[in-house]
Amino acid sequence: MMTFISKKLPNFFALGLFAILLFTAIHIFPIPAFTTPVSNLAGISFALLTDSAGSPFFLITTALLCLSPVFMRLPKKTITKVWIQFGILLVLSFVTKTVLKHETAIPRPYSYELQRLHLVESPEAFYTLDTTAKDNVVKEASAYVSSWRLRSWEGETNYSFPSGHTIFAAICVLFWGGFFIRRGKYLLAGGLIVWATGVGISRLWLGMHFPSDVMGSILAATVLYFFVPEWDENAKKSKKQ
Repeated sequence: MMTFISKKLPNFFALGLFAILLFTAIHIFPIPAFTTPVSNLAGISFALLTDSAGSPFFLITTALLCLSPVFMRLPKKTITKVWIQFGILLVLSFVTKTVLKHETAIPRPYSYELQRLHLVESPEAFYTLDTTAKDNVVKEASAYVSSWRLRSWEGETNYSFPSGHTIFAAICVLFWGGFFIRRGKYLLAGGLIVWATGVGISRLWLGMHFPSDVMGSILAATVLYFFVPEWDENAKKSKKQ
């Protein structure tokens, strides 16, 4: 058991750095009111960050990360093992996110803004509407809210906890951050952590999540990683000998 956990320590170290950086960023950079004007630079930056961890563009992020062991010219068996491990973690995170959203049923932050703008009676009332009605309500907010935020509000009308984008970013840091640290690729690990922090902040800035949603996603990723198997290749070799 201790060997199993010790193998995962670099991964938890990477995730810990991400958690600290995101927690610090949340408290240093307060999220502005959703009705404040938004510059195109800020809008594009946060849109790109959030899109990189959302459907369908998370597939590009996944592909780039999965190609990293190929670029490092690692043995085919090692690459296969790494891909299987990350695949398991990816599936577990998707299932966990879906179940938790359904079970917790916490309204998104922007639904409270819709209430403040008198477009819905309450956040709970917003979630009783059908998809078309939800989209119409969000469109009515265009007179007060930047289109950079509305593009996310229109596309995501499900519940808030946990953040699917952040849990994806967290498992990328957890798995690939540890992968890079083990191989001395500290700049790659650091860049991955900075990217993930940007993803988490973008979800808050867009009005899609509360701080507890993004931090909870990191905790969920931590738990899920214990269900990812570790294969001791050296042990297998010694048995064959």
